[in-house]
Amino acid sequence: MDRMLYLAMSGASHAMKAQAVNANNLANVNTTSFRADLAAFQSVQVEGAGHQSRVYSVARENGINLAAGPVISTGRELDVAINGEGWFAVQTAEGGEGFTRAGNLRVTPAGQLETERGQPVLGNSGLPVIIPPSEKIEIASDGTISTRPVGQAVSTLVVVDRIKMVNPDPATMYKGNDGVMRVNGGEASVADASVTLTSGALEGSNVNAIDAMVSMISLARQFEMGVKMMKAAEDNDKASAQLLRMS
Repeated sequence: MDRMLYLAMSGASHAMKAQAVNANNLANVNTTSFRADLAAFQSVQVEGAGHQSRVYSVARENGINLAAGPVISTGRELDVAINGEGWFAVQTAEGGEGFTRAGNLRVTPAGQLETERGQPVLGNSGLPVIIPPSEKIEIASDGTISTRPVGQAVSTLVVVDRIKMVNPDPATMYKGNDGVMRVNGGEASVADASVTLTSGALEGSNVNAIDAMVSMISLARQFEMGVKMMKAAEDNDKASAQLLRMS
């Protein structure tokens, strides 16, 4: 009886955790360059005296779906999207180096180039990119940033910096709570000249809304089935106790 109850409880608990991950993905279906989280569980044998007939599951660290999202043309000069594999280097809140594909950039009043979430964009030197007062900003496919200083002729363009773009091994990367990717060990990555970008475009979320909705329904049914099994185990336990009293 305890086996049935435990299996039902374990299944319902993990269905609820998977539902939370799926709900977060669905909530970010329109978030620029969002990478879907993948719920992960592992079967572990219960060791002890007697026959090893128990196996329980343990929730592991969520995986990440690194598939690229759709590229959407915006025409905005500070919107950029990575072509193929690669990442923009940004400065994390801790002062280290992180990676994102969110190319909806902006310039602060102090002239610092940053993402929409406020993370400073790094140049090839490893320092945040600073944009001087300008009338126009252009970002080339290799990440080179050129500006037309205030009061200068239309044909005047000055190279300011170059966005640091990298392509670390995906197996060494993990997602932080802020949604920014990092490399195990926290080491800075070397700029990769083969990574290119497209100006005037953004990469969308890689979450498929239809798949997420289907998963939500499926996980809800799994949770309900687990609850029903726990109720059945309780009813069987009561019936067994009643038989013992009658005997």
